[in-house]
Order: sequence, then C-alpha cells, then structure tokens
Amino acid sequence: MNTITVVGSINLDRTIRVTQMPKPGETMHTQALFSAGGGKGANQAVAAKRAGAKTHFIGAVGADDAGRTMRELLAQAAIDITGVVTVSEATGQAYIIVDDHGENSIMIHAGANAAFTPAQVAAHAEVIRGSDFVIAQLESSLPSTIKAFELARAAGVKTILNPAPALKEVPAALLRVSDMIVPNETETEILTGIKVTDEASMQAAASALHALGIAAVIITVGAHGAYYDVAGRHGIVPAFPVKAVDTTAAGDTFIGAMSSVLAPDFSNLEAAITYANRASSLTVQRFGAQPAIPYAREIQAASKTDDA
Repeated sequence: MNTITVVGSINLDRTIRVTQMPKPGETMHTQALFSAGGGKGANQAVAAKRAGAKTHFIGAVGADDAGRTMRELLAQAAIDITGVVTVSEATGQAYIIVDDHGENSIMIHAGANAAFTPAQVAAHAEVIRGSDFVIAQLESSLPSTIKAFELARAAGVKTILNPAPALKEVPAALLRVSDMIVPNETETEILTGIKVTDEASMQAAASALHALGIAAVIITVGAHGAYYDVAGRHGIVPAFPVKAVDTTAAGDTFIGAMSSVLAPDFSNLEAAITYANRASSLTVQRFGAQPAIPYAREIQAASKTDDA
C-alpha cells in the first residue's frame, strides 16, 4: 500500500444541473442544486484513500461552516488531516454547472487555499519524507506547493504535479522538483503551445515537457484515455467507454487512483494508468465530485467484469 501526501485545495462544491450551458445574458431554470465536498486536492486525496492508499493532507480551511463540513468529510474518509490548518480567510468554494451531456463549467473562489504558508508545510516535513508520492495542483498557494516538492525531492520522494487550473507559466522552481506532470489536453496546450490532436502531437508536447526537466509525462485525453511518456516508453492507454453524466473530478480520480498503485520507479505505469482509467470511468457515471469517487472494491469488481 502506497503512502500519499496531497498538498492542495479544499473546496465546498455547489453544483447546479442544467439541460444545456447558458448563453451570455440567458436566464434558465435548473434541474437540481446540491453541495458536496470538492477541491482538486481534496478530491485527489479521497480518490487515493478509497483506492487503497494511506493518505495525508496538507492544506487550509476557514473558521466557518464550510470549513467544519470539509474537515468532517475528510476525517470520515479516514484521511489524516493533521496538516490541515484553519486560517482567517473563508473556506474555498467552487461553483459548478453540469449539463445533460456531462460537461461542466467551474468557477473557483480560492479563499483559504491561497493562505497557507511554506512554514505550515515545513511543519509536516516528516509526513512528506515518509511518503511514496507527494501530489499537488495549482488551486492553492504556489510557494507552499514548491516548499512541499522541495522537501520531497530532498528526501527522494517522487512528486506528481497536476497543473490545473492551467497557468501559462508555471514557476521554474516548481517544475524543477516535479518528477511527473499530469495535464489534460487544454492544460498541455497552455503549457507547451502545442495543440493536442493526435499521438504525434502528444509526443511533441511530452518532449516539450521533458525539456522543462520533468521525467514522466501523462496527458489525459478524456474519452480517448491517457498518453504516457517516460524513460523511452510511450503510448496511449485507452479509456473504458461509458455514458458520462458528470465529468467533475474525473481527472482527480485518475491521479488519486493511479498514485495508490504506482511504483515509485514508474515501472508499472501502464498498469497503474489502466487502473486509474477504470476508476475515472466509474466517477463520470455519477453526479458530484467526492460522492462520485469509487472505492477499490468497485474498481476491482468493474475490472473483473471487463475481463470476464
């Protein structure tokens, strides 16, 4: 069982279901409105834990009802939240619109996620040093993320960067200490300037990311699966065809599930991606972020059904 430390965002998600995305200036009725646990960091931690990893979290919430709710949800998921501090800023929140095709539009208010500090991360250095992987995104404090990855690199712990929401220029100090990067097509184009359209463009984008000093590249391409490029091995691991009703947290599920079974030397990367694809295929068939993330027993059962 891998030990995972996630450094990142905690949001209370507020989701609105609609038949189709509204046009500018349009008013429409909604189909449903609900709240659930979210935030890319928290989603990835929940996915890793449910897939079987021992999971720690470093981040921040506010001293408000949303913060108390998120602490309770993470604790109920059996995630170690010793590293979650309470700050004066409001807990992060995300406002999500999901249409009948399962596509979403997400707006984020960072709040507390932008407020925790490198010193607060350093206070949990032993947790980082005892991990197999440290995972981070770009929804929270960049200096704190860099500090976490620097501590991991110094201890020989592998780091996984999910560059989302995408930045045109990710700090070089962060890229230097990232062992693996996992962008989607849009994020890949923003990072490299290369539009992902086929395997050749994926390989070109991966080469551009390697040139930034990152050893392992995975580009997730939705219903087509995931392209990987590491140590001279590359290819596409296909997705499992399902009818998606909500793609929220699909990418987070992928990263969390993959990290739970991935060998630190990336030797079983193809198998880990297959496992992660199966987990994501279950997530997109359900509504919400954390409520949709599957458990290991569900992933394994679905895999056995495919093999039958």
